Order: sequence, then structure tokens, then C-alpha cells
Amino acid sequence: MLIKSVRGFSPKYGKNCFFAENATLIGEVIMGDDCSVWYQAVVRGDVNTISMGDRVNIQDGAVIHGTFEKSATTIGNDVSIGHNAIVHGCTIHDRVLVGMGSIIMDDSVVGSNSIIAAGSVLPKNTIVPEGSVFAGIPAKKIKEISPELQKGEIERIAANYMQYASWFK
Repeated sequence: MLIKSVRGFSPKYGKNCFFAENATLIGEVIMGDDCSVWYQAVVRGDVNTISMGDRVNIQDGAVIHGTFEKSATTIGNDVSIGHNAIVHGCTIHDRVLVGMGSIIMDDSVVGSNSIIAAGSVLPKNTIVPEGSVFAGIPAKKIKEISPELQKGEIERIAANYMQYASWFK
């Protein structure tokens, strides 16, 4: 794993985190406990702060970044960032699933208990209300989150990644 300081900032992380051998953490990155950064994922806090809570999983190939002097990235607790997603200069609240290959652009805000469907693109300044499912290019609300989706997708995937990380420690 590559952990690199830049501009006087070094990544900081909590207890019980897993970082794949070829994951990259750079600069002003602050993450909580029980997080995981998977193979070929990049969390690059060189131009702005990237902060995340507890139990966040950044899956294989995902890129987390921000915009210099404009847009930091904030990720809440119990968030899953799917394979090859791009999360850029935005805010993601608690208990969110960002689907594989999704792109979330600057100054967008994803409310808690929401799903961004695989392959979706949230343009700059998109607001996802709490409890929503967004899909498409550009992404639009397609429905409210159901208890089944909340448990069967958001909670299940976050819990699974805690288990997967334990296999590698």
C-alpha cells in the first residue's frame, strides 16, 4: 500500500482498517474506524480534504478526490463506494450505497439511506434527498428507498465488506 504525505498532510485513519497492498492514500485523508480501501483504489487528498466516518469501504478501482480550493469530499458512516466509482468534491451522508462505475461530481450532496445505481452520473450540484434511489445519466430520482433495499443492499453490503476485510488482516 502507498501512504504518501503531500503539502505537509499525511493520511490519518482509525482502528481496525484494511488497506490492500496496492491501494493508495495521499495527503489530507482522515478516516474513522473499520474502514477498508481495496485493490487499486485511490484516495487522493492532495488538493483538498477527504474525510470519512466509520465502516466505509472504498472498493477496487474507485477514486476519491476533490477540487483545489473549492470542493472537499466528505463521506459519512456505513458507506459503500462500489468498484470503479468516482467520488469527487462532494458530500455523501450516512448509510449510502454508491453503485459500481458511478460518478458523483463536485458540490453534489447524497442524503442518508440512499442508493446511487451502478453506472449513474450525478452532475455538479446534484442534491439527492434522504431515502432516494437515483439512476441514469444524468441521474434522476427513480423511487424512494424501501425497507427491503435499505436492509438487503445498503446494510448488507456494508456488513459484507467488514467481513471481507477481516479475511485479509
